[in-house]
Amino acid sequence: MKKVLFILMFVPSMSFAQWQDVLNKVKDEITKATSTTGTVDIAGGLKEALQNGVSKQVTKLTATDGFYKNELVKIVLPEELQKVDKTLRKMGMSKLANDGIKSLNRAAEDAVKESTPIFVNAITSMSFSDAKSILMGNEVSATDYLKGSTSSALYVKFSPVIQKSIGKVGADKIWATIIKKYNAIPLVSKVNPDLTDYVTNKSMDGVFKMIAVEEKNIRTNFNSRTSETLKKVFALQDKK
Repeated sequence: MKKVLFILMFVPSMSFAQWQDVLNKVKDEITKATSTTGTVDIAGGLKEALQNGVSKQVTKLTATDGFYKNELVKIVLPEELQKVDKTLRKMGMSKLANDGIKSLNRAAEDAVKESTPIFVNAITSMSFSDAKSILMGNEVSATDYLKGSTSSALYVKFSPVIQKSIGKVGADKIWATIIKKYNAIPLVSKVNPDLTDYVTNKSMDGVFKMIAVEEKNIRTNFNSRTSETLKKVFALQDKK
């Protein structure tokens, strides 16, 4: 770049032909500088990291027991239903209580399988307001940004998928039985939980947690940077 500035100092006294020659030399110098330093697409690198989170981590959730046997994301009962669970167990209906919990996790596993493209599309179409500050943030800054900027829209798309999956795996029938038996017990406060809303939110939380696992891995493990873009982008983070 110093060469470029030196050349431009003599521009005023040059002929048109000389001026064209200068422009060509300046172009050559800029090209050399660019090829040497490289153009780092920070936003592209962050998107790739998030997409890797979906392809490498979120897909694990779609397997049988992907939620149920993963303590990081396993869906447990909300406070309203914990009293239902305890009461049923005291009355000798532990199997029904266990089936209830498992059915919610099965619904999440099925729904994530069906809705993975929703999350990929959200990542692809996302525009980062300040990619550099996100890159230089904490170990899950990109995931946090994805969650904060897309959760509302994702919920609208994801909720009907969850509702469909709840019916597909039979969770609706299991919980209809559970609620009916519980509400028939004398003196208890009747419950009528919105399972679709609850499982939707918990499933989304699980997806974001698994994407965060991969982002952290890419940030801290050089071998996880499997493309030139990831290597270039996260090398900037390494220098902070």
